[in-house]
Amino acid sequence: MNKRVKLLQQRTSAGNLLLAAAVLLFLLAGTAPLLAQKVSGVGTSSAAFLKIGVGARALGMGEAVATQAEDATAMFWNPAGLAKIERMQILLNHYDYLADMSFEFAGIAIPVRNVGSFGLFFSYLGMPDIERTTITYPDGNGEMVSASSFAAGLSYARSLTDRFAIGGSAKLIHESIWHSDASGLAMDVGIQYRTFFKNLKIGMSISNFGSDMQIEGRDMLVQHDIDQTSDGNNGSINAQLSTDQFPLPILFRVGLSANLAEDFFGIQEHDFIVAVDAIHPSDNKEYLNVGAEYTFKQLLSLRGGYRQLFLADTQGGLTLGMGLHARVLRTEVMFDYAMIDYGLLDRQNKFSLILAL
Repeated sequence: MNKRVKLLQQRTSAGNLLLAAAVLLFLLAGTAPLLAQKVSGVGTSSAAFLKIGVGARALGMGEAVATQAEDATAMFWNPAGLAKIERMQILLNHYDYLADMSFEFAGIAIPVRNVGSFGLFFSYLGMPDIERTTITYPDGNGEMVSASSFAAGLSYARSLTDRFAIGGSAKLIHESIWHSDASGLAMDVGIQYRTFFKNLKIGMSISNFGSDMQIEGRDMLVQHDIDQTSDGNNGSINAQLSTDQFPLPILFRVGLSANLAEDFFGIQEHDFIVAVDAIHPSDNKEYLNVGAEYTFKQLLSLRGGYRQLFLADTQGGLTLGMGLHARVLRTEVMFDYAMIDYGLLDRQNKFSLILAL
């Protein structure tokens, strides 16, 4: 009887693996033509804020975390990693971004026994108001203009076996400038697999696969003379400008990672993780992210990495970071810091906080 139960479990696990692989291959087949066409060109996709990384641990490791995002930050990097959390987590991420902009990301992840893990997240990119300029008033006309972007979404992940997890997210995206805005819908999907060879991890994810965005609003309303060759007609006919539609910045990630200290050399109380991600964006050329993390007794972590390796005209570069993992009463506190090199745009410091309740 026990043999039959074991055989049934093995067949079920195999079936789950095949189903997950089929889903991933289907999504890859659908997005491959979009990734290959490079229609949008460099820097011309909409909602570029969706590419801003989340979590100082990931940033400190050079964003090479397709396999290592196994906490609340997985809602951004690879939703499959959400299946690995064991307690409810709250993620708070704030930092000053380039050109006086500020970026916020908040999320909550809740594991449900025998069902999977659920997540809810919100991201926001804001900027100070700027004075409007026109042809008549090139130095400003005294009117202030605001602009912002946000995304809100839901995530779900489940471990199909003790080594294989799959997850996905659905999100609403909105961007606005002055009196006009654009909205769209998108989804992320990902898998993580821990192999039988030295527990080597493999991860893949597709992010921001969704609708094109087109800006609309009362700023598109103009006065137009429909026949400039005719005298006496109304030269102030109301007209509506129609802007182009722009695709979202689709990102396809494939990553590998290994814990050299534990799985290769059998060293206990120390972890030394090395990771590499290959990134295929729809609005740029391919590049690599590499990173490493040393952790002592799950308390103190030191990190380093390099972003956008082999990408021409990159503003990526060296990343460094550290993290502290402490327990306060019954709450686990994970505080992380990262220093990011943006090339000509200088360096920036990033902080994030995760609470496991």
